[in-house]
Amino acid sequence: MEGAFLLEVSRRIKEKRIDKKLTLQELADKSNVSKGLISQIENGRSIPSLPVMFSIIQSLEMEVGDFFKDLNLVEPTVIVQKKDQYETFEKENTKGFSYQRIFTKSLQATTIDFVLLELSPNSHREEVYTEAFEFKYILSGKVDYLINGDVYSMEAGDSLFFDGRLPHVPKNKHADRCLMLIVYFFNQK
Repeated sequence: MEGAFLLEVSRRIKEKRIDKKLTLQELADKSNVSKGLISQIENGRSIPSLPVMFSIIQSLEMEVGDFFKDLNLVEPTVIVQKKDQYETFEKENTKGFSYQRIFTKSLQATTIDFVLLELSPNSHREEVYTEAFEFKYILSGKVDYLINGDVYSMEAGDSLFFDGRLPHVPKNKHADRCLMLIVYFFNQK
């Protein structure tokens, strides 16, 4: 289990706990674990052991099969995160800190390259292929990203992750410039 799958499990635990109107402490007590561990699991910062996972699921009064039903084990090739989908979370013993998880992806043996790209209005280039996974965060403006024949409309605050080996090109058909942060994850194998 890794990456998006673990985050989905974390989100599902939190969602089910809230649906059952249980506090962190109540779920922790029912599961025989600490409140801090439940918080870390819900925020995707800790991976529960199988016995702890099953104890939490049982404490949520769910069947294991129902908990994992419709859970996507195959990660998508393109991941779009709209700014209203970012997950707000807290760390223990902090005050006045507001964290938002924009993107999480587990990749091994990689070189990372951070780039700023500014697209002028009506800029143009042919589709390209990159031997890297690509993460895009739109800082300002709007852009339409064409990836493998599909169009993803993005605006400031949105993010996008995809396999750069797919044909892709950003198109700025808008009146203002678009500024984006790009992170390339190059495989070192």
